[in-house]
Amino acid sequence: MNSIVAIVGRPNVGKSTLFNRLVQRREAIVDSVSGVTRDRHYGKSDWNGKEFSVIDTGGYIIGSDDIFEEEIRKQVALAIDEADIIVFVVDVEEGITPMDAEVAKLLRKVKKPIFVTVNKVDNAMRDADAVEFYNLGLGDYHTISSINGSGTGDLLDALVEKMPEPEPINLEKEELPRFAVVGRPNAGKSSFINALIGKDRNIVTNIAGTTRDSIDTKYNRFGFDFNLVDTAGIRKKSKVKEDLEFYSVMRAVRTIEYSDVIILVVDATRGFEGQDQNIFWLAEKNRKGIVILINKWDLVEKETNTMRDFEAMVKKQIEPFTDVPIVFISALTKQRIFKAIETAVEVFEKRKLKISTSKLNDVMLDIVKSYPPPAIKGKFVKIKYCMQLPTPTPQFAFFCNLPQYVKDPYKRFLENKLREIYDFSGVPITIYFRQK
Repeated sequence: MNSIVAIVGRPNVGKSTLFNRLVQRREAIVDSVSGVTRDRHYGKSDWNGKEFSVIDTGGYIIGSDDIFEEEIRKQVALAIDEADIIVFVVDVEEGITPMDAEVAKLLRKVKKPIFVTVNKVDNAMRDADAVEFYNLGLGDYHTISSINGSGTGDLLDALVEKMPEPEPINLEKEELPRFAVVGRPNAGKSSFINALIGKDRNIVTNIAGTTRDSIDTKYNRFGFDFNLVDTAGIRKKSKVKEDLEFYSVMRAVRTIEYSDVIILVVDATRGFEGQDQNIFWLAEKNRKGIVILINKWDLVEKETNTMRDFEAMVKKQIEPFTDVPIVFISALTKQRIFKAIETAVEVFEKRKLKISTSKLNDVMLDIVKSYPPPAIKGKFVKIKYCMQLPTPTPQFAFFCNLPQYVKDPYKRFLENKLREIYDFSGVPITIYFRQK
């Protein structure tokens, strides 16, 4: 499992800017007004071959008039509790403030790696000013400028040193596959599991957030054998009002990382909303098999093309990774619930499919010969050889003379051909181009 890194500190020290730099996307809103981040953002990052999750927390506040103050404090404390490594961001321009001292007091009780990170250090004079932060009593510090990236490489080197080595991949090891049932609160995840196993294993109410933790259920019926995991609903962060629910969200994020196939349950009466997309992309970033279940289909008024239109709408929202099975179900009436499980098992089998190098070359080199990469600046890319990498999920390497000239559209073309020939529906594929 990947490590979780929590970024904490008082408001307006640059936590969200650092988060965006680590995940290489502008996911967190950045503003000079303090307190913009009222909640957490989750992202994936990797450095020197180690992947890890990053959480951007709201700024730790004491003694303000902000009604969110108590909630933010609780959620920062929970992020510290659940994370493996803590990055404590401070601001060299303002020095140690009473709020920094409060956060440091909280962190001195924590038995985890803590990285004091002095932000906004973009010249030698500010580098000298950073010495003051030894007074926090947390040991050495790292100086960075999160807005232009200086110092972040050294910080990342130190971070990944504290992370455990990734476990060697044992492709022979046969364990029961784990299927995680995820989705927004009240989408019908627990009802779906209860309908499958034929008894009320999980508590179901019409109150969103009844399931607080990830619950494992062994499923062994009709020739299928796997672990089914019911997770707490992942709600849009601004709606997370209680610390317990935030803890549930973090457990669900961990469960996604630790599972093989993600069964995303969507409430048909609400449509495919922004938070459904966030869950989908979190699963895709983690290279998990994905099946989308449109639940409560019995409550939707239907016309001739309702199902087709709904499916087209979902696929539009998840572009460019649209090769994902979508099953319309009703957990209440048990409509198509076994079709849903059959589909998840198929996706699991496709995710571990291994294609022999000779067969792959026979097929793909013919396609490359008929449709070669477009020439760029008069340079012609010649692909000589391809192979599937020995990874738990489908990843392919294509060896050629000029890998730097192969652009994303051609990678997508090859990915689509692989999907078409080998039926990788619901499985993220990664393609690399390497120098021959």
